[in-house]
Amino acid sequence: MSNWHNCSSEVAEFVKQLVLKTKKILGSHYIGFYLHGSLAVGGFNSKQSDLDFLVITKKGVTVQTKKELAQLYLSASSKPYPIEMSLLREKYLRIWEHPSSYDFHFSEFWRERYERDLKTNGSEYINAQVHKDPDLAAHITITTERGICIDGRPIERTFPKVPREHYISSILGDFEECVEGMASNPIYSILNTIRVYWYLKDGVISSKKEAGIWGLDSLPIELKFTVEKAIHCYLDGERPYEFNREELLPFTHYITKEVRAYLI
Repeated sequence: MSNWHNCSSEVAEFVKQLVLKTKKILGSHYIGFYLHGSLAVGGFNSKQSDLDFLVITKKGVTVQTKKELAQLYLSASSKPYPIEMSLLREKYLRIWEHPSSYDFHFSEFWRERYERDLKTNGSEYINAQVHKDPDLAAHITITTERGICIDGRPIERTFPKVPREHYISSILGDFEECVEGMASNPIYSILNTIRVYWYLKDGVISSKKEAGIWGLDSLPIELKFTVEKAIHCYLDGERPYEFNREELLPFTHYITKEVRAYLI
């Protein structure tokens, strides 16, 4: 487990090459490159963690530029670290709204669609449309609180202060997905729901690792073994433990009840 300040030379070089190639594609439109995920807040696991970042531009970009970015990230993502990024223009940060607009997004979810567009010179997914993403309120909040400016304009001169209610709205969307997917993805879901609970309870923006450790001290004793297993699997990058329905149901019931109590 690492963060940007103590990560391996391989991770650092991977990021630096992405920055250089992204800047080359964007040219004079480029403002900065900002980490906001586990490599920023801590808990980056080279076996399984995504590389999460935002890229900010002065103006919107052309469809051709989006295709060049798609080609870059398709060639780099999952070799070895999966990439998840969003490209936003400065205007979207200066005139804040929730959900926020963005010009381009990449994650492994879009791989086959982008590959198809590039192969056929199509524009079904890579086009001039501007989209909105409620997750950006969370990404930007984490960036302003604990993010890393790898290159470009400093964070405090680039990003707005996202209203608390917008951040809560954003993380609650993820919370509901975690509750629904608890059985299929228990490690991520357990640790991420604890992150939401801790923020609502104490206002702490945490990594999954930090949330899990806090959960061991703060959740009822009967849930602690489940949390301990989730932490161990997350840190190890493997899944030596199984999570059964009999333990996930009480955890889900408790965390849902506690989170909803803070929203009344």
